[in-house]
Amino acid sequence: MQPYGVNELRKMFLEFFESKGHLAMKSFSLVPHNDKSLLLINSGMAPLKPYFTGQEIPPRKRVTTCQKCIRTGDIENVGKTARHGTFFEMLGNFSFGDYFKEEAIQWTWEFLTDVVGLDPDRLYPSVYVDDDEAFEIWNKKIGIPAERIFKFGKEDNFWEHGSGPCGPCSEVYYDRGEKYGCGKPDCTVGCDCDRYMEIWNDVFTQFDNDGEGHYSELEQKNIDTGMGLERLASVVQDVDSIFDVDTIKALRDHVCRLAEKEYGKEYKDDVSIRVITDHIRSVTFMISDGIMPSNEGRGYVLRRLLRRACRHGRLLGIHKGFLPELAESVIAGSKDGYPELEEKREFILKVISKEEEQFNKTIDQGLGILSDMIADMEAKGEKTLNGEDAFRLYDTYGFPLDLTKEILEEKNLDADEEGFHACMEVQRKKARDAREVTNYMGADVTVYESIDPSITSTFVGYDNLTYESDVTVLTTEDEIVEALSEGQRGTIFVQETPFYATSGGQEADTGYIRTAEGEFKVEDTVKLLGGKIGHIGVMTKGMIKSGDKVTLEVDAKKRALSARNHSATHLLQKALRTVLGTHVEQAGSSVNEDRLRFDFTHFSAMTAEELKKVEDIVNEQISKGLDVIVKNMPIEEAKKTGAQALFGEKYGDIVRVVNMSDFSIEFCGGTHVKNTSEIMALKIISETGVAAGVRRIEALTSDGLMKYYAQIEETLKNAAHLMKATPENLADKITHLMAENKALHGEVESLKSKMAQEAAGDVMDQVTEIKGVKLLAAQLDGIDMNGLRDLGDQFKAKLGDGVVVLASANDGKVSLMVTATDGAMKQGAHAGNLVKAIAGCVGGGGGGRPNMAQAGGKNPAGIPEALAKAAEVLESQIK
Repeated sequence: MQPYGVNELRKMFLEFFESKGHLAMKSFSLVPHNDKSLLLINSGMAPLKPYFTGQEIPPRKRVTTCQKCIRTGDIENVGKTARHGTFFEMLGNFSFGDYFKEEAIQWTWEFLTDVVGLDPDRLYPSVYVDDDEAFEIWNKKIGIPAERIFKFGKEDNFWEHGSGPCGPCSEVYYDRGEKYGCGKPDCTVGCDCDRYMEIWNDVFTQFDNDGEGHYSELEQKNIDTGMGLERLASVVQDVDSIFDVDTIKALRDHVCRLAEKEYGKEYKDDVSIRVITDHIRSVTFMISDGIMPSNEGRGYVLRRLLRRACRHGRLLGIHKGFLPELAESVIAGSKDGYPELEEKREFILKVISKEEEQFNKTIDQGLGILSDMIADMEAKGEKTLNGEDAFRLYDTYGFPLDLTKEILEEKNLDADEEGFHACMEVQRKKARDAREVTNYMGADVTVYESIDPSITSTFVGYDNLTYESDVTVLTTEDEIVEALSEGQRGTIFVQETPFYATSGGQEADTGYIRTAEGEFKVEDTVKLLGGKIGHIGVMTKGMIKSGDKVTLEVDAKKRALSARNHSATHLLQKALRTVLGTHVEQAGSSVNEDRLRFDFTHFSAMTAEELKKVEDIVNEQISKGLDVIVKNMPIEEAKKTGAQALFGEKYGDIVRVVNMSDFSIEFCGGTHVKNTSEIMALKIISETGVAAGVRRIEALTSDGLMKYYAQIEETLKNAAHLMKATPENLADKITHLMAENKALHGEVESLKSKMAQEAAGDVMDQVTEIKGVKLLAAQLDGIDMNGLRDLGDQFKAKLGDGVVVLASANDGKVSLMVTATDGAMKQGAHAGNLVKAIAGCVGGGGGGRPNMAQAGGKNPAGIPEALAKAAEVLESQIK
């Protein structure tokens, strides 16, 4: 057997299956596409799921790939053993409803024996215990003796994930020889030692599981084959582990040279060497696919791997920046299979270099602090680092909790994860609270303050809605980065931009920034110190890197509508000064594509007549079709033209003057129409006060006005329909109904009063006397509170000096009313205190003045108790 290298084996596998009619597809990105169930691609079939599920039609029914994969579930074990790694390549051949078991098994055997040259006598297939078909193929077609075919149960040889497609597996094991074995006499396939290594796995997707253990045959049966490239290489090259295969060994040796260590001498050194070797592979490939270091999601996985590698470099005595140099080895070793590594070489190295440099600034100090913490814990006999200290290491020195825990575990110590996360939540709350006073996606504005002050932006949007420029800076919410990739939020800065940033009351442009590979949706545009213009938004696909040439495209419709509303505010201000007087000054404004808002100095509400005059003047100027001329001129020259400046605004030596045929002349940096006819019309929809001496007008123009009229028309039609009228006679119909309602209301009140009096009957015979003060306490059901008050006044007039307490049950609710005469109050009676004292009997509460009070409740059954208690309370009140 020839000891083929990793790159040779990859090429051999793909070419073999191409010869069997398979389409060789390029490896998919490590970033899952439209699959939120995965953080990173972790198997060869993961990117092909839409083909298996039928969501997408595959480019061919037979496909073969070598897929780059990352798994981080066992990251803590990486380095501790030679088996574990985070990055690997998965060879696969797939059938989507085409060939099935016989072809898959035959080609497995052909590739392993004829192409690669493995000894057939050292290969042992396994099948699912109930898969007689696969057993027969191996036994009868391939010629493997029955005693060399192993039958395993569901746990080992049946692939399924809950409900859905599933099926049996057939694996192939390779006997690596006694030197890799455990020495037990019964050592065979399935033993936990390293002698019998699984190198191939054919999954036969032939059933559908309904989720309750019932299996039915699939109409379309599929093949999903997986084989680890590095594992195959370790067998072919007859080496101990994946860290000994040619390309990875070259990288491992590079680490040893940098550390001046010999692999295999010291276990602790070997752990660090393996960690660095594995992690730099993952990091290099992740960055090539647009993943950038961050504090969440896959970006956090990348940062964690980078920092873990940095720290193990320190353990090996490497104190200079070394990861970019190792990344070059990764690129050199894998670029044949993945040319994108070479294409993005400079970018990859730059990202790794900056991240390593950033971590190195704090790692020594952080390690020192943690060392002191550990010494303090050991002195106190404590085994767990408190959450506050773990968080301080993260917040101040960039130590992920995992790294702190890893260092602690080396001393048989642990960290309080719950306390750490509690501190993290406190910080997040502070960040959320701070968002109210920042202008950058709710995050701390210091990300902008750290940008090189020499970097500026030029606005070219007065005459351009599309423009090409170069990216100068990229940031996420909290740091400057070299690239933004799909799903990331951030800010893009360019040399020249057609995007208008929020200023002068005009809201920002939105739109897109694009390259051939990436698209960024601009949701906001902001002006920053130093003449910088930031485009805030989210990457909707691909990646944009620092230095890229991009095409910036402003949303033309939104810009046009905003310009119409902005130009209308200029006409509005002049009209207000004409109607109200020259004391009117702009006190603020806000214009966007939907409406305009204009604040101005004025000291009383405008009358309907004044509003109509202003509206008429503006619409007259719109209809005249005034040309809008914009000029940049020295400020003194501008002032001579009579241009209106914004009160309190500071201007430079050169100002931009917007002139609408001398009707309105203003200093303004915003965007405007070419001719006032574009505004179409203006309608004032509100005029309100917002502060002492400041009024606010809200108005609509063009599309916004048309939508407003359409909405009003729809409301009017609906109202007319409900009133069984037409829009033309709706007012008459409403007037008639109002008159009818007033008459009916009078009749109802008259009847209610009559009914109350009849219900009251002759209650005066219920009057008692408490310490010389008369008390009338009676229950009169079915009467509302208004009726009780009316009756109370009537009874009080008949009673003379005394107190009236009335209770009524109505629809399961209770109303209590108490009223007292002047004479009774002089003797101590207090209606408010009395009703408060008895309201609890009916499950309610209330209160009021000494002469009249009321209460409500929910327990009608408590009324007798309340009336009885009224006598006790009144007795306690009378002096």
